[in-house]
Amino acid sequence: MAPIASTLALGAGCYWGTEKYIVKDFQKIHPGCIKDAKVGFMSPDKDAMKNPSYRQVCSGSTGHVEVLNVELNDPALFEELIRFFFTFHDPTTLNRQGNDAGTQYASVIFCADEEQVKIANKVKEELQALVEGGKVTSYTQKTVHTGIVPYSDFYPAHEEHQEYLSKNPSGYCNHRYRFRDWPEL
Repeated sequence: MAPIASTLALGAGCYWGTEKYIVKDFQKIHPGCIKDAKVGFMSPDKDAMKNPSYRQVCSGSTGHVEVLNVELNDPALFEELIRFFFTFHDPTTLNRQGNDAGTQYASVIFCADEEQVKIANKVKEELQALVEGGKVTSYTQKTVHTGIVPYSDFYPAHEEHQEYLSKNPSGYCNHRYRFRDWPEL
């Protein structure tokens, strides 16, 4: 396998739930695998506005996505992380997760190098085949709309948004497991 970057960002709807599922639940499977994780904003448009505020992003006018920026201790876990990412959100609802609608809630994988792009596309294509083959039936629709785009400037959200669901266990979260085990093709 070619060398792979350790940094990526994941958009899966509201970043509070994305952070909880990745930082807490993925690390239950792979203890200590995450070197650093912060919620914030990233845009697939390299010319997007710089350092947008939470209100600006929530307006849907900036083109930024709510993301969890992740640095892995072991980049070899990238593929497994991408599979896990697809288990707790619905990638078939374009720019929407449950009640949250808008481009800021898009399903997006921001990749830091070509090896990540290759792996992310492979996993997305495999997931699409699983949906079409009826082995994953828990999504709303039948087409996986997850964007796979270059990693760009990351803007951390304010401190009160970091680890929000750890600090506020009853806080808003629309994520849930759609399936637990990755099916065989």
